[in-house]
Amino acid sequence: MAEVTLPFGKEKMKVTIPDNRLNGILVSKAHEFQADKPEEEIVKDALAHPIHSKRLRELAKGKDNIVLIASDHTRPVPSKVIMPGVLEEIKAGNPNAKITILIATGFHRPTTREELIYKFGEDIVDREDITFAVHKSHENADMVELGTLPSGGKLKINKIAAEADLLISEGFIEPHFFAGFSGGRKSVLPGVSSAATVMANHCSEFIASEYARTGVLEGNPIHRDMIYAAEQAKLAFIINVVLDENKKVIRAYAGDFNEAHREGCRFVDQMSGVDAIPSDIVISTNGGYPLDQNIYQSVKGMTAAEASCNPGGVIIMVSSCIDGHGGQSLYDTFASGGDKNVIMQRFLDTPRDKTIPDQWEAQILCRVLMHHKVIMVTQAPKQLVNDMQMDYAESVDEAIRMADAYLGKADSKITVIPDGVSVIVRRK
Repeated sequence: MAEVTLPFGKEKMKVTIPDNRLNGILVSKAHEFQADKPEEEIVKDALAHPIHSKRLRELAKGKDNIVLIASDHTRPVPSKVIMPGVLEEIKAGNPNAKITILIATGFHRPTTREELIYKFGEDIVDREDITFAVHKSHENADMVELGTLPSGGKLKINKIAAEADLLISEGFIEPHFFAGFSGGRKSVLPGVSSAATVMANHCSEFIASEYARTGVLEGNPIHRDMIYAAEQAKLAFIINVVLDENKKVIRAYAGDFNEAHREGCRFVDQMSGVDAIPSDIVISTNGGYPLDQNIYQSVKGMTAAEASCNPGGVIIMVSSCIDGHGGQSLYDTFASGGDKNVIMQRFLDTPRDKTIPDQWEAQILCRVLMHHKVIMVTQAPKQLVNDMQMDYAESVDEAIRMADAYLGKADSKITVIPDGVSVIVRRK
């Protein structure tokens, strides 16, 4: 028997699989890239040697209103590690600068004070020289218009970001299931953009593009919009990190929002790229907390399994989902009981300017469900999972038994992806 450890919420779950059934385990090569110094030093070194940019301390000179876009509670960005070095750089350039940390919630719910403390630490949250603001994408009064996206949608971003003398951002780079990679330009779009702008960028036409896939930037129409948004917002400097399986910093990239990000993406592509091992059953996760808080986010881990699951096969998604579905319209789309082919066609027939909230996530989930049965091992209520046209299991062992019954055989090969959001699964 092979024992595999799967992240589940803030805990770990150990699963045993018969040797004769285990087809392979897909993991990133993060363990091959060990950090040679403490996390804080990695960040400070990157800040001291920016890519295609002056040092942040030079950029901060004469800039009194500095805005830092920071990731929200759904991202494992180690702000406690990143922020001290960033603040030190800013203060070295302008000790009297007014600093606002704008939380990039994108289309997510607002981040709570408790979540801010968990991310930044109480010392930073309570500093008198820092103001925290939480982006709310539906508050039109908070937005300003900066032009038209290549997609044709209006670019509206948070006025706090738009009115900054110097706009910078933190983030982390990992594979992203339709933007190619996270980080960099994503801090602006969707990070601090209006709901209408996000929906134009996440339209069904773009989501359906063969280039809107994990690890793909070239030709990706969603990425193209995001680059334009960052340029128009005058995003001047980023500090992005790469994390290992324990959410520890192993690399950091600072400097020009596009050039530094692309260099980080090249490293992540090298680290995370794996060849698919096709199987009838694929087990995946969403990397544990905070990325597996809901079904909405867990669609990401499903797409990694999708890339390695045989047509008609079963995806077993191990994801805590302690917050439930994570998107009412996502839930409603499938709880209506409609045929998945009809649901998909409705998405494809929806014009760019008529995109509805969470349509993109529903479209990708629908794509997965059209070709695979999905069984969820989760803390979300069984009825909720069933309502969304998926099956519920109490444990991975039960899910495998259910998959065997569905497939009509008890010896199907199994591929395991311990962290579905950390890998770029390439079909041969």
